[in-house]
Amino acid sequence: MDTPDSQTQSSDHSPREVVDQLINAWNLLPHPEGGWYREMHRSPDQVTRSDGAQRSSITAILFLLDAGSKSCWHAVHGADEIWIHLQGSPLSLWTLEPEGSKAVQHVLSLHHPLHVAPAGHWQAARTEGQYSLVSCCVGPGFQFEDFEMLKSRPPQQHPPGALPDLL
Repeated sequence: MDTPDSQTQSSDHSPREVVDQLINAWNLLPHPEGGWYREMHRSPDQVTRSDGAQRSSITAILFLLDAGSKSCWHAVHGADEIWIHLQGSPLSLWTLEPEGSKAVQHVLSLHHPLHVAPAGHWQAARTEGQYSLVSCCVGPGFQFEDFEMLKSRPPQQHPPGALPDLL
């Protein structure tokens, strides 16, 4: 894996400059759910899910949320998503059962770096500071056809417990 220039992590830069440097150093693109991302790995090995769909065995992205962005409620159907904190401020990740319940907050940091969002569960995130850089690994591998944004559903179809400020 390529690594960004060491200046990206310099304490001589403002948080906005660090975010801009990370976006440029990693060639991150805007993600539909919010934030910035770049796919870093897509396994050439294929697996067959229980629904018969063929997918790469695993995919991995870098994902960056700055203080002005959020990862809106979304679900990855047919695959688990593993969130791994890499750098920056703690990240609040909320998960919600597919049919709704009470949203559960998981704070990812260097001391608690990993959480799994099970297939089909709703998830949303926001940084607790200036920025959070995470990796998201999806298995079986991510395809946008398995991705659903909650805001694309009519409000009466939103599951109970979905925090409205994360839509």
